[in-house]
Amino acid sequence: MSRGRIVVFMGSKSDQDFASRIKNFLETKQFSVSCQFIVASAHRTPKRVLTEIERLEESEEPIVIITVAGLSDALSGVVAGSSRFPVIACPPDIEELGGVKFFSSAMTPKGVAVACVPKPENAALSAVKMLSLSNETLRSQLETFMNHQGKV
Repeated sequence: MSRGRIVVFMGSKSDQDFASRIKNFLETKQFSVSCQFIVASAHRTPKRVLTEIERLEESEEPIVIITVAGLSDALSGVVAGSSRFPVIACPPDIEELGGVKFFSSAMTPKGVAVACVPKPENAALSAVKMLSLSNETLRSQLETFMNHQGKV
């Protein structure tokens, strides 16, 4: 059984510092799940976005996609509308833009499901929880993490 994978789509290379917090959280908390980064913009390189999604769709392993895109977040909706995998929007500029950004990331048409989790560490944790539903090892690691929350 595959352990699963988190794929982070970034709208541009400038999102790398923010997005790297996802992988850092996974490594720091020792979750045994791989994390892959893809730079592809729904506005500037839409064909690349669709090509990467097609490649992911061929996979037999469980995948959760996290999108990191600033300004108008078309990336999350395009990815969610084109993939069978769950999509979590993690906008790097939500603290600056607030409710407008939430609308851009999560208010998608019926049938295009996008969850919005603003903090990269929580987006990573949400993805781990999804993957743990079909992965006993990850489930055990998640239980250990949750048992140690709040303990110094």
